[in-house]
Formats: sequence, structure tokens, C-alpha cells
Amino acid sequence: MTWYDYPQYYDIAFQSETLPEADFIEAACRKYAVGLVRTLLEPACGTGRLAAELARRGYRVFGLDRNLAALGYLRRRASRQRLRAFPFAADMSRFGLAQPVDAAYCTFDSFRHLLTEQAAQQHLTAVAEAVRPGGIYILGLHLLPPDASPECIERWTERRGRCQVTVTLRVLRCDRRRRIEWIRISVLVRKGVPKHPKRWNAQSGQVIRFRDEFPLRIYTARQFRRLLTKTPQWELADVYDFWYEIDHPMKLTDQMADTVFILRRRE
Repeated sequence: MTWYDYPQYYDIAFQSETLPEADFIEAACRKYAVGLVRTLLEPACGTGRLAAELARRGYRVFGLDRNLAALGYLRRRASRQRLRAFPFAADMSRFGLAQPVDAAYCTFDSFRHLLTEQAAQQHLTAVAEAVRPGGIYILGLHLLPPDASPECIERWTERRGRCQVTVTLRVLRCDRRRRIEWIRISVLVRKGVPKHPKRWNAQSGQVIRFRDEFPLRIYTARQFRRLLTKTPQWELADVYDFWYEIDHPMKLTDQMADTVFILRRRE
């Protein structure tokens, strides 16, 4: 079991990111794509929090993932809300579409699950074949600056209704030579949380705990640039950070960490 097998809690954990990301995706499509954007692709769509939000805004969204629990969660959501969101099971580095889309996006480190240079290159090539010329790919990932500390701990809490989810992310170890870091995700779910959480106790609700560990590939800015040279279908249009300020593109340097690349499909 992985934490992706708990889509209802995963969805809550990232819910506050959905609106800023969706707003940025729309803004980037208007700014960088050639022509109108009506159809979208999301590799590693997970629970479909972004796919559902963008479908609500009028886009036709295709989402691919390998996790069947997450795909089922999105499929039920799309059916219940009558959304034009179409999930399908596929590997990020080996997939195809019947018709090209106008743009694609993958905003939050899912790209780093591709652990080899070959898999990453295959992914960029597959997305290029799925996006029409003049379309864009919005790709977000954490870069690791050369002088950055390999140790990292993040913790955040989100709540939906009477369910509260606390996530702790910890980097267990980092191998720069192999370009792999190992991540531990610890999740604490409190169900039945009252309006005033201080009144909650173990007897008045349910507690669920689970943990997942997995590797992610490491990239510096230089290493990502080198990867792009192997996929000439893409040109680097601009770079942003996770503040998603569309009017303030940034210069890509080795000191960048939270990075969003705007790639444009060459015509």
C-alpha cells in the first residue's frame, strides 16, 4: 500500500494548492500557448483535484495515472459532477492519445518519480507527441541547488468538513551521485473533528495513521537543462517558482529550488 491508495485523504492534503495552480495553468495557457486552449492533459493526475477544477472551468481534461484507486476517485467525481474529465490508466513514460491536446501540466514533483534519465526523456517525448505544435507543457518540480542541505522536513495540516489530515514529509537520505533521494510520508487522519478542534479527543473520533517511503530523482537546474537538449521538440519559454506569479518570470539558475517550467512545443 502507498499513500496514493488513500485518495480521499491525499485529495484533502493538497486541496489548498488547487485554486492557485489552476489559476496559473489558465494564465500560462493564455500567455504562452499559440492559439486557444480547450483540451488539457495531466500526466500523474492522481485524485484529479486539478483535472476536476479545470473541467469545471470548461476545459476537456484527460488524466493518466497508474494508481487505480486514485483513478476510481476521479472517475466517480467526474460522473457525480458531470465533468468532462476522462481518466485512464497508463505509465507516464509510455502512453498515447488518439488526438493531440492543446496543453499539458504536471505541477508538483510527480515527474521526479521517473528515476532514470531514459524514463524522463521518454516522458517528455510522449508528452510532446500528445501536445499539438504551439501548445505548452507546464512542469513543476523541486530542484536541488548544489549547496543545499539534503535534510528536509515539511509538515502541514488540511481540513475538509470533520476530517483533518496532517502530513509530515521527511527526506531520509540523499545520494547526489546516483541522483536519488528517499522520501518518507507520514499521514495522520483525524475523523469526526468538531468545529473547534481543541475539543476533539480520541474517544470522540477516529484516528488513522499510515506511512509511505519512496525514491525521487534529483535535478539541479543544469541537469534539467541537459535533459531538455535530448528532447528538441520542446523549447524553454519561461520559468517560475511556486508563488505562481504569471507577470514575474524568473531566470533559471543553480540556486533555484521550487521551479515551474513552461515548455512550448516547437512548430
